[in-house]
Amino acid sequence: MISLFSRLAVVAVAAYGVQALPSPVHPEFPRDGVSTLSAATLAGLAPFTQFARAAYCPSSKVTGWKCGQACAAVPGFEVSLTGGDGNGVQLFYVGYWPAQNSVVVAHEGTDPTQLLSDLTDANIAMSGLDATLFPGVPSSVKGHAGFIAEHAKTAATILAEVKRLISSTGATQVTLVGHSLGGALAELESLFMTLNLPSSIHVKGVTYGTPRVGNPAFATYFDSKVADFERINNESDPVPIVPGRGLGFSHVHGEIHIVAPDDAVSCPGDDDATDAQCTISTVPTLLESNLLNHLGPYQGIYIGTIYCT
Repeated sequence: MISLFSRLAVVAVAAYGVQALPSPVHPEFPRDGVSTLSAATLAGLAPFTQFARAAYCPSSKVTGWKCGQACAAVPGFEVSLTGGDGNGVQLFYVGYWPAQNSVVVAHEGTDPTQLLSDLTDANIAMSGLDATLFPGVPSSVKGHAGFIAEHAKTAATILAEVKRLISSTGATQVTLVGHSLGGALAELESLFMTLNLPSSIHVKGVTYGTPRVGNPAFATYFDSKVADFERINNESDPVPIVPGRGLGFSHVHGEIHIVAPDDAVSCPGDDDATDAQCTISTVPTLLESNLLNHLGPYQGIYIGTIYCT
């Protein structure tokens, strides 16, 4: 079996020079080109992190919101739909969060070693977005074909449940969360919901360790449609720097980089933040990364199948 280090070495050339993420979200304590997040802002991210963590739990535990620490950390959440099998279709759940009067949709991620291998494959294909699912999307907007296909498997089912919950609860917001592959799906879903829900519904996306999803036209279009979006990267996680920019991929706005415990910055731009504290400079190549950072801690919270406790 090829070791992870060997796999990284093989694909490093394709990803070399590929850097990562950006966007002005919290103008709090200025540094050189970035803004430091306050303790209160960092603490406010915890519920979203727990939602992403819970997405890795079996549907049998998510139903009834009895998935252990992750579920206990967000009391009162009401699950209305679960799905996926963790194999052909990533696990997901939909529910109502009374504390925020928000519908929440969360997607499971995947084994980071497998995802990293897939995302550094030089034969990664892009495809256009289905205009039926993404009405009005320009033909120049393209994304990772695998992510687009995975999202399409559950898009109609999830949208129907989201609309039902909005109608039955009076929710004024839809929140999309996910980690790793689940983050890529949540990113696509943030755009999908924005294009398919009334403008009176606020769409918010929060993702963790998210790979690049689309081309620069995708990033530009996404930024113009989804204003409230945060991509949280932990220290030297390699997943946010793949697929490589040299392969035509680009991140959307919204990077928050956890530099160290209790220290995170908001980075400006779209995949061009050059500040030393942003991912694009912290992890210039895969060989300078740490895959364990992909699992956390995100302010003390780890995300992954083994952390469903």
